[in-house]
Amino acid sequence: MKQIETSAEPGRFFDGGTASADPDPTQPPRIVLERVEVGEVRRRTERFRMQRRIAYRDREYGVLLVPADPGTFESDLASVPAIFTWLVPRTGRHLPPALLHDGIVHGPHEIPDYVSEEGHVLDRVAADRVFRDAMRDTDTGPVRSWLVWSAVTLGTIRAGSTQWSRGRHLRYLVVAAATLLAIAALGVLATLDLFDVVDVVPWMGERPFAEELLGGLAGAVVVPVVLGLAWGRFAVAGAVSGVALAVLLHVTAALGLITLAYLAAEWLARRRPVAALTAGALVIGASLLVLILCLGPFR
Repeated sequence: MKQIETSAEPGRFFDGGTASADPDPTQPPRIVLERVEVGEVRRRTERFRMQRRIAYRDREYGVLLVPADPGTFESDLASVPAIFTWLVPRTGRHLPPALLHDGIVHGPHEIPDYVSEEGHVLDRVAADRVFRDAMRDTDTGPVRSWLVWSAVTLGTIRAGSTQWSRGRHLRYLVVAAATLLAIAALGVLATLDLFDVVDVVPWMGERPFAEELLGGLAGAVVVPVVLGLAWGRFAVAGAVSGVALAVLLHVTAALGLITLAYLAAEWLARRRPVAALTAGALVIGASLLVLILCLGPFR
């Protein structure tokens, strides 16, 4: 039986040099970034150009260098939606693996942004595996590593791999979408069941609130794990993604509403500053009135 490696090996990352300088296995990786802005003034996004390569010695594919051309390669660092940066920040111990993954992953008609010293060609599935191992080697937290790896695996299922037939890609897409939609729907029903709006979730039933809550949490773990088995070779990613969706459903919904409110406030402040000040004054006034009512004789 193959032994599962769990210890970090940070020495697998080393300085990859530049386009004109060779890699140096005796030196730690040097991440030198140049920030660039893309797009219109109010819609610009930031990207980063790597001034030096990073090198990683993979257990299967040997030494991988990213980027192939430091002059043209750009990255957004760890590709994490803003709503989830509280859970997975854009930088940290996972940054070198994220840059490595950015360089390896490329579309079917794109020029690869990595160099394999042994001449290997990596598809997205292989890139995801390298990413997961590289996170372990930088001592990224195990929970964060599996969450991020599951997220990029979802991206691979959506984009497909050059090694897959169209039928296989479609099967992965349908299974992933169906199971995640089922988990989300069960999460909504479980929430309604918890507050006695409906009574359709069998593992919650008509019980005291605390018992229903406990049953809902148990279902949020067990059901996604079982449904994740339908993902086949990606069963672990399916289970992790499903549990994360079920457990974080309400947090994500709340953060989504807060984010929408913030974006609306920004839009109003930029385009209608007087209206924004008026709305702000109304909110403050209403909040003050509610506070007085709560503390005063009308409570």
